[in-house]
Amino acid sequence: MKSITININGFKSNKKEKCEDKIRISIINVTKIGNNIAYKIKENMDADLYSKYAREKQRDNYIYKDSYFTGDNLNSQIITLEKGDSSLLNEHSYSKKGDSSLLSKHTYSKKEELNLVNKENHIKKEVFNFKEIVKQSFQFYDALIFISSIGIAVRAIAPFIQSKDKDPAVIVIDSTGKYVISLLSGHLGGANELTEKIAKIIGAEPIITTATDNLNIKAPDIIAKENNLVIENLKKAKDIAALLVNAEKVAFIDEDGLIDLPKGYVYNIEDAKGIVLVTNKLHVDKTFLDGDGKFILQDESTYKEGNLAVKKTIISKQKEKKIKPISESVQLEIKGADFQNKSLNNKCIIKLIRKNIILGIGCRKNYDEGIMKENVIKVLKKENIDLKSINSIVSVEIKKDEKAIKELSKFLGCPFITYSIDEIKKIEHKFKGSNFVRKTIGVGSVCEPSIELRGATIIKGKQKLDGMTLAIGKLPD
Repeated sequence: MKSITININGFKSNKKEKCEDKIRISIINVTKIGNNIAYKIKENMDADLYSKYAREKQRDNYIYKDSYFTGDNLNSQIITLEKGDSSLLNEHSYSKKGDSSLLSKHTYSKKEELNLVNKENHIKKEVFNFKEIVKQSFQFYDALIFISSIGIAVRAIAPFIQSKDKDPAVIVIDSTGKYVISLLSGHLGGANELTEKIAKIIGAEPIITTATDNLNIKAPDIIAKENNLVIENLKKAKDIAALLVNAEKVAFIDEDGLIDLPKGYVYNIEDAKGIVLVTNKLHVDKTFLDGDGKFILQDESTYKEGNLAVKKTIISKQKEKKIKPISESVQLEIKGADFQNKSLNNKCIIKLIRKNIILGIGCRKNYDEGIMKENVIKVLKKENIDLKSINSIVSVEIKKDEKAIKELSKFLGCPFITYSIDEIKKIEHKFKGSNFVRKTIGVGSVCEPSIELRGATIIKGKQKLDGMTLAIGKLPD
């Protein structure tokens, strides 16, 4: 299926990771009266428009009524169809400006995945298949805009809803254009933000029912989204939001001191019923407790200095290659690693995990992938580093096809980045190397120079582990 990639300033989707601020939007219109609204939105933001009714106009003696309309990056085509007859439009289409042109087979073939076109590149008679359009829009798009009643939209999307970290944004606009309603994935999906933008475009009233938004309080999932953090547990995020809405005390701690205290949160954790912690750690009890097991009292000065449990460090703000979420197998392995001290048991605590850890790896050719995974997990647990905080794996270019490292990259849900021999040669003198490795590949050290080339600071030097080497780095600002 063809997906139109568009740019909405500042809006990001929770769906598949994408470049910069680009998302895919599907507009689904089921009424004639909503047609003008659909076209107005389309004129102001690139999207695909699936409409049961195109603008009724007459050109070359053709009357265009029931139709399917789709956007194209270069030339938006209106593909129209008389009821029960596809013969008129196998060859003709009209752009937004009304210019006629031939529809190429290439144009048709891009729609085959949406089942709107058959293998012979002819428009099917049943062009506007509402259920199928909704089903595949939910799967392939980041945001769905319904011009319909809420009831129609709810019934249409109900079979496909999974969870707030997977579902696309869903917005509903009434057919008169009075209201724009954020229906699903308001935070992580960006529906609330997109609702505000669409309301401005069509001059409507935005309806956002999320309690934290209406109280002007940032929920944990919004903090995570704005700062590229991984939410440890969505249920805990919901529980924290409930505490905030009910005016209960929730402490906020950023171990690196990078995020200002959000509105509605407090510094001191002692009387707080909930704690939001931004960290890359696996176990976090030492962040809250001193040597005697008493709560560490925080105030504005200690928070801003970042002297909680670690020295102040800065996370990289550079845009990364977009990647898939961490695998379920990893989540299962770290499920048991929770907050360890009993004095924290009566508090709702959620980690927002900062992905700023770099793994530098070198190994023998055809290294066993199971042993590599086991070694990495063991070291990270020992260093109290959460697996979800891994930003990327780095190594020398000659290892770009090393299966063990590639599989580890998939397992951790992070990119695998390599550097050339020439790049490593320029800085390898800073690190202790191996003559054997130098004779074999041309440089004496791999894991530590690769971390430096990635722009990270080494926090755990090279370790030799059964035929592989591992070093750990942390990204600076």
